Amino acid sequence: MNSPLSGRVSSGFGGSGKYKNKVVLGAAIVGIVPFILSTFAASVTVGNGALEFGQGSQQAVACDPLVYAAISEEWYSAPTETDASAGYFRVKALTVANLDLVSCRGKKLRVRLIDTQGGEIPIGFEADSRVLQLNLPDLDVPVDANTTSNPELGLTYLTGDGRVLSGIMDAAASISTAGTSIYDGSDLTANNADVTFYLDPSRLNVNIDGQYVGRTTVETVNNPKK
Repeated sequence: MNSPLSGRVSSGFGGSGKYKNKVVLGAAIVGIVPFILSTFAASVTVGNGALEFGQGSQQAVACDPLVYAAISEEWYSAPTETDASAGYFRVKALTVANLDLVSCRGKKLRVRLIDTQGGEIPIGFEADSRVLQLNLPDLDVPVDANTTSNPELGLTYLTGDGRVLSGIMDAAASISTAGTSIYDGSDLTANNADVTFYLDPSRLNVNIDGQYVGRTTVETVNNPKK
């Protein structure tokens, strides 16, 4: 099956491994999409040459100097009248790994998907749903958490320019501080946590074909206390 994740990415930008991409977590600037993370191998023109995304990194001011990201996919069956086996690899979740929850305590964490042409991909119930935002725990010793039992995590959709969208959430999210990392199997701690965004666990409303995803962004912004 021809998935963008089926082959090994080779690039001069450091790092190795399937689907895994090294980024530096940066502070968000509302209205500007910082192309921090390259998710899949997608050839685009940069300057006078071709740059193959897949292993890129970029330094930025952040609460954590280095994080990683991994996108998981699953086969989504979509049979037609002429092809009962039709379907595609659906983007299931995006994990931000190696996140220091202590240094980033109380911040807002945002992720978005960028298509191979550089446009933001809708990821929610509305066409304007371009960003998933999560409130990171404001705790000295963060522990496992999820949006089902912890509404304080405040998972929500945003527009591309940062406007909050209210309504039904198709998405879910979890924070893991124990066990092993989805990214590289390392031991999870509060200083090396996985934060996973599930686009639509029901598979009813948000089904994105992985081959159209070119990049993702990972951002943090301050979360002012009331």
